[in-house]
Amino acid sequence: MPYFARFIGIDYSGAETPIASLKGLRVYLAEGDALPTEVPPPPSPRKYWTRRGIAEWLVERLAEDVPTLVGIDHGFSFPLRYFEVHRLLPDWPAFLDDFQHHWPTDQDHIYVDFVRDGSVGNGAARTGNARWRRLTEERAGSAKSVFHFDVQGAVAESTHAGIPWQRFIRQRLGARVHFWPFDGSDIPAGRSAIAEVYPALWSRGFARQDRTGDQHDAFSIAAWLSRADRDGTLATFLKPDLTPPERAVVQVEGWVLGVGGSLISAAPRWFEGASHVRH
Repeated sequence: MPYFARFIGIDYSGAETPIASLKGLRVYLAEGDALPTEVPPPPSPRKYWTRRGIAEWLVERLAEDVPTLVGIDHGFSFPLRYFEVHRLLPDWPAFLDDFQHHWPTDQDHIYVDFVRDGSVGNGAARTGNARWRRLTEERAGSAKSVFHFDVQGAVAESTHAGIPWQRFIRQRLGARVHFWPFDGSDIPAGRSAIAEVYPALWSRGFARQDRTGDQHDAFSIAAWLSRADRDGTLATFLKPDLTPPERAVVQVEGWVLGVGGSLISAAPRWFEGASHVRH
């Protein structure tokens, strides 16, 4: 029996500011066994979604009494090494507060690069090393570090732009939304959930048709989540094969939904060569 009634796929972008209309921000939604369709931004002079607009829209959707699974294409946390170096408690909610304090990238006119170059915030006190990778990235082959900026396939910019919006959603919805796997691998029945995803795992499995790359990535997220829920494989991916110590790490670092737990079953071979650019 499916866990969810609705599936949302979001291809993310960390470009410009939270109120900038970005072509790279795309949202697709699927209900039941229907194919995903694109969700346009609310009517306004802006042609495309903004990061603030997506966060506010998600709060509205997830407040509804419809069990919904959301997949978002950016990192939700940092490697355990980051917590150790900065002497932070291994606690994800506390991390969200600390990160937003130093990287206020949810403020209307703030670029990620403004914090990187020291114009605003205090990013210098909360930096990471591009050689540091989370356990899920190690298991996924050559996935980039969340600190690896300015290279093809980089997820750093979108991650540093997106994490404060996870905090925004959590503050407004509280226990109504389950952030997987930080709130546990078991999602309570009837609860909506948000998970980190990587569309390159799935996008080649769906015909692109006339969609742009960003559109197809968002479509693929929603389509895979829907299919996996209906065919029963989602339950397996929600509980990757991890040792107890590894599960403790994942409670802090997070996990990419769709990546297996063991080194042998981590991901399809072609994932290692995927060139998908995470903005």
